[in-house]
Order: sequence, then C-alpha cells, then structure tokens
Amino acid sequence: MTSPDAVLARVVREHAGRLAASLVSLLGDFSAAEDLVADAVETALRRWPVEGVPDRPDAWLLTVAKNRGLDVLRRQARYREKLAQLQWPVQPEPDDRLRLIFTCCHPALSREAQIALTLRVVCGLTTAQIARAFLVPETTVAQRLTRAKRKITDAGIPYRIPAPEELGERLAQVLHVVYLMFNEGYLSSSADRVQSHDLVADADWLASLLHGLMPREPEIAGLLALIRLHRARAEARFSPGGNLVQLQDQDRSRWDQQMIGEAVEVLTRAARHRRPGPYQLQAAIVACHAEAKSWEDTDWPQIVILYDMLLCLAPSPVTRLHRAIALRYVAGAEKALAELDSLGLDRYHLYHATRAELLRDLGRGDEAREADQRALELTANPAEQALLEQRLRP
Repeated sequence: MTSPDAVLARVVREHAGRLAASLVSLLGDFSAAEDLVADAVETALRRWPVEGVPDRPDAWLLTVAKNRGLDVLRRQARYREKLAQLQWPVQPEPDDRLRLIFTCCHPALSREAQIALTLRVVCGLTTAQIARAFLVPETTVAQRLTRAKRKITDAGIPYRIPAPEELGERLAQVLHVVYLMFNEGYLSSSADRVQSHDLVADADWLASLLHGLMPREPEIAGLLALIRLHRARAEARFSPGGNLVQLQDQDRSRWDQQMIGEAVEVLTRAARHRRPGPYQLQAAIVACHAEAKSWEDTDWPQIVILYDMLLCLAPSPVTRLHRAIALRYVAGAEKALAELDSLGLDRYHLYHATRAELLRDLGRGDEAREADQRALELTANPAEQALLEQRLRP
C-alpha cells in the first residue's frame, strides 16, 4: 500500500511539473524557473504534512514561487513585470510541458544530466532527493544540474517541441531516459538497495504524462504498457524476507489483474496504429507472461517470435540473451546454450546466471556452479546476490 508521504510527494511533483512549464515559458530563463519551482516544492513538502494539502495546490505553489521570485529578483526589474503576469490558477498549455520534457532530454546533454534535469524540473525532486535515488553524492548531482543548465544557455538549446523531422530522434531520447529510470528503479544496479519505488513511480508518471499529451504516438503507449505490466506483479516479486522470487515461482494471485487488463488495452490501442516499435514489442512479451494463468501455460513460441521481431528493429546481445531463455522452452536447453555461447557477454551477470541454468538442465553441474559463481561476482544487487548464493549452497 502506498504511504501517505508517498502520495503527498506525488501530488507535489505533479503540480510542480505544471508550474515549471509555465515559468520556463513565461520567464524564458530555465535556471531561474527551476530554482523557483524547487523552492516551492521544498516549502510544500515541509508545510503540507502539517497544514494539509490546500484546495488548490497549483495556486498555492504559484503563490510561493511568485513571492520567492519577487524576493530573489527584487533588483532585477526585467523580471518584475513578467512575474506580475502570473495569475491563479496555473493552467499551462499541454505543449508547455512537452517543451520542458524535450528540453531536459536534449541529445546535446549527457544521459546522466538528462535524467537529473528531468527529475529536478519535471518531477520536482530536490537535488538531495535525486542524489538519494541514484546513491551518488549530492554535490555530484548539483554539478550535473549546473553543467546541464549552462549547456542549455551556452548552446542556445531552444525551449520547444522539435520540428517534425527531428521528432523521431528526440522522442526516442525522451523515452529512453524514462526507460532507464524505470529499469534502475525496478531492479537496482547498486549494492545499497534492491529497488526504488520512487524511481519506478516517477517513470510511470512521466510515461503517463507523455501518453496523455501525445496519445497518437504508439511507442509512448508501448512504454507505458511495459511499465504497468511490470508494476502489476510488484507484490509477488519478493518474499517476505526480501528475497527475489523468480517469475516461475511467483504467486500469480497477487498480481494486479486490473492493472494488467488496463495495460493490455493501452497496448492493443497502440497496435492499431500499425507502427510497431521496440517498446511495444517488449510490452507484448511481458503481456504473454502476465496473461498466462500459470508458468506452464506460457506461450513460449509466441514469445520467441516477438523476440525475433524485436531483434529486427533493435538488435542487441541482451535481446538475443532473452530470446535464448525463451528458446529453452521451445527447442530445449542444448539449442539455447548454443545460442547463448555465441553472444560473448562475459561481463554481464545475467548471461552467466542463465548459462548456469542451462548447464544444470544438461547435467553439467560443475560447470553450472562455475557460471553461478561468475554471475555472483558481477552483480551488486543484494537480492540477486542472495539468489545466486542460495544456488551455490551444497
């Protein structure tokens, strides 16, 4: 169940994103707008738990931002007139929020900067919150944000939705940032945590926002469906002791069937556009698992076909690895192992963990233990480590 604090933070961030879009559009100064929003968010998170959420959160945040702006910029006359134009209620055009997201995810910025800037400005997280989310020093995040904002100013990165001929590349960049945020939250690469519910929720919210603003873009719908299908089984992913529960062992009665149904409907509507893409195909693969009544009912031949389609659109060794896992249940462990051994993913822990399972199927126990040991050396995630250690026990 979502905690009251988490719900409150979500309300603050949702309204903060709208406020940020209005301020950037009006002031024409990305950094000044971001600072005003951050102050308003920090004030809300401090006062709302005590005073309660106001009837009009947008107007409350606007008032705080406006007052703060007048204080900070008192001697900068050129902002006074613009700040005075801010009126309650805040009702930014949908295009304003799109412009903000695309500006944060401009390809001229580094991937780390894109994520930090999106979380700070669009989601309303503070620098300290972003640092905790990615387990890096606050000074590191601050430097990324400073460099990103300077880059936007120095390079003259425009605050706009890309032109039609640029949209494909830029939209892909935005979706990839959201996808990376979700992946890091869903199963952390860090040794200090297993997952981050906040990062998952932020990725979900951003995908939902994009889908609402650009409902005719099927890849946005595909990413939203993918996130929701994974979230639908969140309650069954870990044991009461915090250990990772593999898909075949999960209690499917704990899966959120309503969320699964809604995600599949989003994916079905996206498919009607007849423009398949990697996120739609990944969501379709997860849907095959989500809709199976049991592990034995999984439609593995269909999953292999979907992986073949995905490899045509976005070939990668990791996708081939996952196809080999599915092939195990269609053509047997020997063929799957032959596929796996051609990948050369020696530095990837899931490659060795998968290889260990196939070797055990083939009765090659000693080699399987060596593969599990190698996987253990390569992962920092505590839940994955616990699972591998369990396999290695005599």
